[in-house]
Amino acid sequence: MQPTRLFVPLFALLCAFSVRAAEVSVAVAANFTAPMKAIAAEFAKDTGHQAKLAFGATGKFYAQIKNGAPFQMLLSADDETPAKLIQEGMAVADSRYTYAIGTLVLWSAQPGYVDAKGEVLKKGRFNKIALANSKLAPYGKAAVEVLSGMGLINAVAPKFVQGENISQTFQFASTGNAELGFVALSQVMKNGKIASGSAWIVPSKLHSPIRQDAVILAAGKGNAAAEALMKYLQGDKARAIVKSYGYDI
Repeated sequence: MQPTRLFVPLFALLCAFSVRAAEVSVAVAANFTAPMKAIAAEFAKDTGHQAKLAFGATGKFYAQIKNGAPFQMLLSADDETPAKLIQEGMAVADSRYTYAIGTLVLWSAQPGYVDAKGEVLKKGRFNKIALANSKLAPYGKAAVEVLSGMGLINAVAPKFVQGENISQTFQFASTGNAELGFVALSQVMKNGKIASGSAWIVPSKLHSPIRQDAVILAAGKGNAAAEALMKYLQGDKARAIVKSYGYDI
């Protein structure tokens, strides 16, 4: 009889845990793909909640949310889109949080191709340079600001290979379809250093800050997993993961 008595409270505990566990559908900026996958895995282990992730361009996510896409949370590549969604009544006003500050990097898959000061841009000895669509992706907007500030935009623009988002931009550069690419530091950093190729980490003073805000959307209001994930992003474990991928917090 004793095993039965033990089984009943254990079964009740498991049932209670499964009732409390919830799922949240999260739209995530493409530049944050790797760290968010790591955070979601730890979030599931620590809370029992599940984060269902979709990755893409912030501008496209905004349009999809406006058109009724059932996302419950947005991790944006900027701070403007969450603010706009709050103004339009499509996000929870007091849920907005800056989860990361992005770092732009000029990168080439070829070792030694990019110098430490980005002088390769001025020499112009390249045929193609990849960057994200500046109308949809904040990293693309930052890249245009850098080139404009350096007085190179007119000379370099004919060589643009434009990615829909930062993931596609990195693909262009990593496969050699473009010798250079303005990408997110998180895409080329591993264990605190550039994993391959060559890179110039663009000084933040050369472009507007890439503040990346998270917000709970109207569809996620009252969702236990959404509220738990927002809190989890502000915790030490998530912040350590964010920093390990080259972001400021």
